[in-house]
Amino acid sequence: MSRIFGEPRQLGYVVRDIDAAMDAWTRQGVGPWFYIENVEADYFRHRGVESPLQMSVALANSGPLQLELIQQRNDAPSLYREFLDGGREGFQHISFWTTEYQALYDRVLSLGYSVGHEGAIGGEHGRFAYLERDDARASDTLIEISDVSGPKGAFFERVREAAAGWDGSDPVRKLG
Repeated sequence: MSRIFGEPRQLGYVVRDIDAAMDAWTRQGVGPWFYIENVEADYFRHRGVESPLQMSVALANSGPLQLELIQQRNDAPSLYREFLDGGREGFQHISFWTTEYQALYDRVLSLGYSVGHEGAIGGEHGRFAYLERDDARASDTLIEISDVSGPKGAFFERVREAAAGWDGSDPVRKLG
């Protein structure tokens, strides 16, 4: 539990091959995976500048904790691209979910965080921001805050419920 952000809800992994990553996690008993090959963001900004990010995302839960796999599909500026270009792959960020997004966003900026990249998926209540600090090292884990007050929150609950009763069948469920 973070006194600033609350309870961690998701671990984010940036990968070069999302199919291989889903397979590896499935072999460890995690699933089912909800896979969106072409995520459509309402907007996406990297360090305040619009960026034409193309990515694939897969989500699954292990108990109450959600795992997110992200594969960037182009060279658009993003923290994902910076992570990969830095020779890294794997765990990149921890996400905290909120139904009071703007209040948390304003609070963390007042505490010295800056926005590395941000966007929205599924409307105003699908906003997210990846946060950085001036005193952070390149190897530090990023913090994400994510608005779950709208349809995204309901979808995340559906992913959790599917994992709770999963029998190992149909491990990858393609959406969209």
